[in-house]
Amino acid sequence: MESLRTMINRQTLSATRPAVQGVELNNVLRNTYALLSATLLFSGATAGLSMMMQWPHPGLVVTLIGYFGLMYAARRFRNSALGLVFVFALTGFMGLTLGPIINLYVNSIPNGDQLVMTALAGTGLIFVGLSAYALTSRKDFSFLGGMLFAGILVAFLAGLGAVIFSIPALSLAVSAMFILLMSGLILYQTSAIIHGGETNYIMATITLYVAIYNLFLSLLQILGIFGGDD
Repeated sequence: MESLRTMINRQTLSATRPAVQGVELNNVLRNTYALLSATLLFSGATAGLSMMMQWPHPGLVVTLIGYFGLMYAARRFRNSALGLVFVFALTGFMGLTLGPIINLYVNSIPNGDQLVMTALAGTGLIFVGLSAYALTSRKDFSFLGGMLFAGILVAFLAGLGAVIFSIPALSLAVSAMFILLMSGLILYQTSAIIHGGETNYIMATITLYVAIYNLFLSLLQILGIFGGDD
């Protein structure tokens, strides 16, 4: 009798565990998209403020220090409420750096405002399309992790070289690389949430925000190069 009761309890636990895990994964996914939406709105607000005030770009060094510093802080406190503060600080700061870049395109390129809107629409379509594909297909894209890390490192260093040595062709190639890499990062991170590889919605939000930010900038740069001849 006791063994029968034990067997039933084990079967009940086995049946309950996947359901509990499913609820937890849904919570991570829901919290991630809610926080991502809030940070994108906040980043857009700070970008708009930067544009309205005509603030200059802080420069590459300040941008990198602010980005990596706030990224480290958000990661350090990812399991506490303070992590949310640093997430908004990071995305707000990146919005401030984005404003002057958008102003540059709007004021110096014919139909610059249209280019910005096209890049924004393209970013939204790519993100929604890839996220929907990962969610509906439920494929495991964890195999992309190593390739994405190596590719992003190479693209980052190449981008620094393009800025320092003013090489337009290299800059264009880096933008194309980042579009592919950030698209892969969206698939990878969404898949990680679905399959339990990422259980912290703060870190998931940061990864997706960075992918969207870089995707937008890369599209804007490519559109600016090919659309600036009009």
